[in-house]
Amino acid sequence: MSMTSPRTPSSPLKLAFPQSLAVYDDYEAAQKTVDYLADQKFPVEQCMIVGTDLKRIERITGRLTTGRVALAGLLSGLWLGLFVGLIFSLFTEEDALGVILSTLVIGALFGVTWSLLGYAFTRGQRDFSSVTQVVATRYEVLVEHKVAAQARELLAGLPGATPDPFA
Repeated sequence: MSMTSPRTPSSPLKLAFPQSLAVYDDYEAAQKTVDYLADQKFPVEQCMIVGTDLKRIERITGRLTTGRVALAGLLSGLWLGLFVGLIFSLFTEEDALGVILSTLVIGALFGVTWSLLGYAFTRGQRDFSSVTQVVATRYEVLVEHKVAAQARELLAGLPGATPDPFA
């Protein structure tokens, strides 16, 4: 039986033996804790902030209609056509304006067609546009076990800080 020392984690997003230092309801409070520890010359490279209890938030931004879908497809197609036209115009000796205009038209047709096809395939099951974000509802500050006691002592000096006494 060989006695080997614990290996250092291979990923920068891992600690070998993490212990909970404190748990917060918002990221700013967790960030403030780590910043305070850094100000106290604590080895913060042995800390992590982990967001837990994830939830998905979807904000509805508007109602989708065939016209709105077509307009969005037209605009994105125009951007694509402009980009392709500019690239083509760099490598051609013909009329650059003509190349750009033709790729704009082709891009616009392509964008409208694909947008309307995609919208038609939903069959009215999603007639709204939205933006989504995944957010954590709790943020836990973890520290390497060998410096956990030092971190708790330092954190006791931060006004309003609540180190986890059960960690």
